[in-house]
Amino acid sequence: MEKKIILGFAGEIASGKGTAAKYLVERHKAATYRFSTMLRDIVERLYLSVDREHMQRTSTMLRREFGEDVLAKVMFEDARNDTHQLIVIDGVRRLEDVKYLREIPEFKLCYVSAPLKTRYERLLTRGENADDSAKTYEQFEKDHQEEPELEITKLEAFAEEVIDNSGTLPELYQALDAIVKKYGG
Repeated sequence: MEKKIILGFAGEIASGKGTAAKYLVERHKAATYRFSTMLRDIVERLYLSVDREHMQRTSTMLRREFGEDVLAKVMFEDARNDTHQLIVIDGVRRLEDVKYLREIPEFKLCYVSAPLKTRYERLLTRGENADDSAKTYEQFEKDHQEEPELEITKLEAFAEEVIDNSGTLPELYQALDAIVKKYGG
């Protein structure tokens, strides 16, 4: 890798964004930033349970009070100031985020997709949020109707790369390696 690359990962719940980011950290020594980290920090600081509802409400409130691009501004500064050659921004969720992050010439949006049923099964096994492991399929489907989740699917049309993550981990890793090679020189 010769050039700096900033890959922003977007995709629906449990599509594989975190798995992709983790692989790039381990294989390519990437630095990683997550939109959800700052939300998680705020929710924990307020002594609330870290569940999807609190995260979504916090995101909505911050954007309403400080502007739609407030979260993207944090990611922009973090990525711009990082000296790693490969930087991953995990959890791009809104078109406003993409517009702002595209001001960094090295930024490329990657949309990770997988079927709903596959993503639900992944959600149950990973247990990232307090309410994940007890979630029914019907509740999972309902989560996709919440405002922050509805915005995500619009991003696929704006992605430089679309990664089909319905296959195996080696297939995902191969696609990621190809993207790094393509943009890294």
